[in-house]
Amino acid sequence: MKSFIETIRSIELETPVDKIIGQLKQLITSGQLQPGDRLPAERILAEKFGVGRSYVREAILKLEFYGLLKTNPQSGTYVAGLSIKVLDSIITDIIKFNKEDFNALLEARYYLELDAVKLAAERRTEKDLESLKEALLDYEAKVNANQNAVEEDMIFHIRIAKASKNSVIESMILILIPDLIKSIVENKICGDNRGKLAIEEHRKILKAIENQDIDAAENAVAAHLNDMFQLSKAGFAAQKIIQDNV
Repeated sequence: MKSFIETIRSIELETPVDKIIGQLKQLITSGQLQPGDRLPAERILAEKFGVGRSYVREAILKLEFYGLLKTNPQSGTYVAGLSIKVLDSIITDIIKFNKEDFNALLEARYYLELDAVKLAAERRTEKDLESLKEALLDYEAKVNANQNAVEEDMIFHIRIAKASKNSVIESMILILIPDLIKSIVENKICGDNRGKLAIEEHRKILKAIENQDIDAAENAVAAHLNDMFQLSKAGFAAQKIIQDNV
């Protein structure tokens, strides 16, 4: 029998993205936002929520990925035509997503990025290369200036996903990467000097993509994410030991 201490769970603080999704959920379930209604522009939503536009964009991307919102480049973003009961259930699951199993998220990111970079090496365009080089330079500048480069790190990986030309992989990485990178960096999971070590790893990834060397690209990303992959494996192993002894 488990002691009461084993049932206590850590308190989880909501991120700005979760709060935005939660408020949109409330607007939908209360009937203030109906299926087919158009959302205000990102700029207006950011002002109303009191957050940066990147948080609003991330929340919308998550809701789009789950089919709860639909975006038309010409006319804007709309609430999907699902019932309130279905919307309520799915939105609750989205807010829980990224929190319940950190080890599984690390593992998912590892394999998704391996697929993304292989496709990027095969399909990348000159425009993709320019975009990746720009992201890498921005990242290097921030790291070398001892500034927080979390956003620049995310952008580099997201642009690799974009270069894969696979919209599903891109959407999944867009959901996974922001919360993971922030958590890894803020908690210094990979050490204080990880940012500077990652510069050369990013360069190797970019070079492989530029050379359209699929094997080299896969190996470069595997090496770059190896610390996190090993952390995930150790986490799963620890979970198994705990489960076997309950």
